[in-house]
Amino acid sequence: MQRLKEKALILGIELNDNQLDKFDRYYKMLIEKNRVMNLTAITDKNEVIDKHFVDSLAFVKTECGLSDQKVLDIGTGAGFPGIPLKIAFPKLQIVLLDSLNKRVRFLNEVIKELQLEGIEAIHGRAEDFAKKAEYRESFHVVVSRAVANLTVLSEYCIPYVLEGGYFCPYKSGDIKEEIKQAKKCDQSFRRKSAKHYFL
Repeated sequence: MQRLKEKALILGIELNDNQLDKFDRYYKMLIEKNRVMNLTAITDKNEVIDKHFVDSLAFVKTECGLSDQKVLDIGTGAGFPGIPLKIAFPKLQIVLLDSLNKRVRFLNEVIKELQLEGIEAIHGRAEDFAKKAEYRESFHVVVSRAVANLTVLSEYCIPYVLEGGYFCPYKSGDIKEEIKQAKKCDQSFRRKSAKHYFL
């Protein structure tokens, strides 16, 4: 976990021994469960640290609050970025949403094992939960590392963002064309006085 500690410091995040222990246990649970279900193609410890843990923590590059903000992680999969964010910033209130119940059960096991509070994993489709009053326009920040076109992600995520909130999709490579294609969604997003941050 020394690698994680050093890379987190580069992002301006100081992880204590308790947090590093939780990351280590999370990694072990991920690898163990990955033997019986497909959670990640990345299993090497250093790669998990770089491509899952540190990448998730790149959220700090935004100007979004990291205190008691309410965060929704759509299509969380094995818990990225939601669980790393919760470990690093315990005061965040996080909801993990995934459409596969097997993954949600794994996430609940992680939450229980690591004794994380103020975080819940729920099973469902993004387009369905957006219709529920308790979720629609209820989050300061919506994040997603889901492998989907930005237009699709915007349609799924924007309905959850409260006025003045943030939508932070984790994207890599050249996304100029995706942004161009997502213009209509982007216009409706601006009407809510909310902001995009691309990670």
